[in-house]
Amino acid sequence: MSDVADFVLQAAGHEPKDAVLFERAFTHSSLGRDSYERLEFLGDRVLGLVMAEALYTRYPTEAEGVLSRRYNALVARETCAEVGRAIGLPPLIKLGRQARDDQANRSDNVVGDVVESVIGALMIDGGLDVTKAFILSAWAPYLDGQGRAPEHPKSALQELAAAKGRKTPHYELIGRSGAHHAPRFTVKVSVNGLGEAEAEGLSKQEAETAAAAALLEKLA
Repeated sequence: MSDVADFVLQAAGHEPKDAVLFERAFTHSSLGRDSYERLEFLGDRVLGLVMAEALYTRYPTEAEGVLSRRYNALVARETCAEVGRAIGLPPLIKLGRQARDDQANRSDNVVGDVVESVIGALMIDGGLDVTKAFILSAWAPYLDGQGRAPEHPKSALQELAAAKGRKTPHYELIGRSGAHHAPRFTVKVSVNGLGEAEAEGLSKQEAETAAAAALLEKLA
């Protein structure tokens, strides 16, 4: 049994029928066209469905907006990456030489993408029940650990600005570096009369979120 097949058996309790499918789920686009990207597309949607159902069942009296905040935290790229690291996924990611040199298998984007591609492969190879069982097991610490519904830093900063009678936070991309497949973005957020903060991320959205969190910490 290959390392990938053994991983799937250990992590999801499923013995792959189509070994090639799961090898593809771990293959980064830096190795060519036969990569995980289509499986990631599928897995992202399956993860969303399972999380939405789990939250709907778990919190029967909560309003849609509160459920959405919980949902967004659970399916976020950072959470997917944390799940991937917790189950030991990064060493199995197959990368081209430059991506390997850049340690792309340590980035939230790549690890999170592969988690979703594995979910997509499980859906095709094992069906919804197998996939759902894997998701609920792997995400159990995050589902169980949610007390009060988390609020996204950008939303929290916007609410704080409104409460202080200030204009909407302004986000500015002030830098980009790194290789094409592993870029790093630097964003500055400012709220007139309150302050500003900068942060980096592996996507513009990630950098904006980190900058908002940094400014909230300054203003706490």
